[in-house]
Amino acid sequence: MTTQAAKIIYDEEPGSPPSKISGAQAVMEALVREKAEIIFGYPGGAIMPVYDALYSYQDRITHVMTRHEQGAVHAAQGFARATGAVGVCIATSGPGATNLITGLADAYMDSTPLVCITGQVASPLLGTDAFQETDIIGISLPVTKWNYQVRCADEIPHILSKAFYIARSGRPGPVLVDIAKDAQFAATAPIDKSVAFIRSYQPKPDVNYDLLKEAAALINRSERPFILFGQGVILGKAETEFRRFVEKSGIPAAWTLLGASALDSDHPLNVGMLGMHGNYAPNLLTNACDLLIALGMRFDDRVTGDVKRYAQKAAVIHIDIDASELNKVVTADVPIHGDLKQALPELTHWVEEGTHTEWVNRFAGLYQEERVSVIDPELFPSKPGLTMGEVVRRISERTNGDAIVVTDVGQHQMVAGRYFRFKESKNLITSGGLGTMGFGLPAGIGAKLGRPEKTVITIIGDGGFQMTLQELGTILQTGVALKIVILNNNFLGMVRQWQELFFEGRYSSTEMVNPDFVTIATGYHIKAEKVTRRSQLDRAIDNLLEHDGPCLLEAVVEKEDNVFPMVPAGASVSEVRLT
Repeated sequence: MTTQAAKIIYDEEPGSPPSKISGAQAVMEALVREKAEIIFGYPGGAIMPVYDALYSYQDRITHVMTRHEQGAVHAAQGFARATGAVGVCIATSGPGATNLITGLADAYMDSTPLVCITGQVASPLLGTDAFQETDIIGISLPVTKWNYQVRCADEIPHILSKAFYIARSGRPGPVLVDIAKDAQFAATAPIDKSVAFIRSYQPKPDVNYDLLKEAAALINRSERPFILFGQGVILGKAETEFRRFVEKSGIPAAWTLLGASALDSDHPLNVGMLGMHGNYAPNLLTNACDLLIALGMRFDDRVTGDVKRYAQKAAVIHIDIDASELNKVVTADVPIHGDLKQALPELTHWVEEGTHTEWVNRFAGLYQEERVSVIDPELFPSKPGLTMGEVVRRISERTNGDAIVVTDVGQHQMVAGRYFRFKESKNLITSGGLGTMGFGLPAGIGAKLGRPEKTVITIIGDGGFQMTLQELGTILQTGVALKIVILNNNFLGMVRQWQELFFEGRYSSTEMVNPDFVTIATGYHIKAEKVTRRSQLDRAIDNLLEHDGPCLLEAVVEKEDNVFPMVPAGASVSEVRLT
């Protein structure tokens, strides 16, 4: 075999359309057909024919070479979350493929639509422990919505179209297609046809209208109803339908971390964030409501706390597009398998106009307690050192909430979720279910490339930044104008907080001896600045936002600040702590 075998094979006269193309070119044609205009990847031996074909498609497909395959898959996630389109990444076999696994697991838990294409050793070598051979199908099976190994070039067009359809439809998720090297070289017929139906796969279920009427009846007679909404509202493109339901019913609504931005942060019925570090009122009043209405969320343990003591006084309505989530953690009185964009208008039609003034005021009263004890000291501190909250607040104010915020994982993640005032859907991109440190920087790159017209700010801790800081090289090569804010407390902050509260202050392997982040960024020709005092902060944020290009701001914050409120692990949500 030679690389020439990967080129177009003509059977007709020169100038006529080709009757045969290589498998590698069929991959490119599939990407063009699926409108995958930006892809992320890292070349290697087993995927080299695909990269050779890519050379002739540079006018239709922009390839972003990251500095690590994990960076490629996280960038594809950021692109998908920011745009709502399918993210695409490419890697070679063996270590290239295995380096995608963390991102695949992250995307699987957070329902992010991805198509990951990996090269594989030639078919005759499968199972022989050939150089860089790894059973990526077996390894990725638990963390993909679907995966498939291609050994014949003729399968490529259909399988890749099927991969995109599965990734984006129903509850979205990651798909992996592994392509043997000989299939990339072999000839196949070009096909211009997309998959729009798979037998036995029903991504959009038929809604049971009788159950919706039953749910409406529960809502109409409820005195203390409470809406919990998750990312399903965003993934289902049902933000408008959801807002209409909230406003007609008059029911207070709280969001999971991934549901943030589905409803304007300043909406009068938005009562804050649920979960371990969520707001005081929605946690405490979960056990006081008489009806929980769960929309596009999965009752994660960080939301429920001790599930045996969760919402014991409440009837439960649960609407989700994934039937496996219904009655999995919390038993629903009315479980509804359905698409929110279809179900919510019907539910809204049958729900009576409501106000629930006294009930909403209870949330407002508890918010004032949290404001005095936690929020004001964090956002308007009297202590000399900077706090994470005041940095986030000032960024939010200077962007008027009109920015895409991408976070890494840790204390800064919770602070960003709590204190940035979101105005538009899909404006918080973060690693929820898997909690992947190192996510923030590459995901920010993908988000900015997907939405170049938006200000995209990655807020990241000093620990997470150092897990994928090599992606500064991707910023250098692409010039992508990402804004990076490092909240540096010289600790693995969230782990340190647990050690302080639950391990008698034994700070085991959590204090960080950090490098000079400004010097590192400057080495990549990225403008950078460090602030240590409050008086420097506003000017530095203005410099960050006004700079025409990528820019990094390191804000040195208090070393041992904690994030409150907090529901201790295994506790009831009623045991939420303000201090």
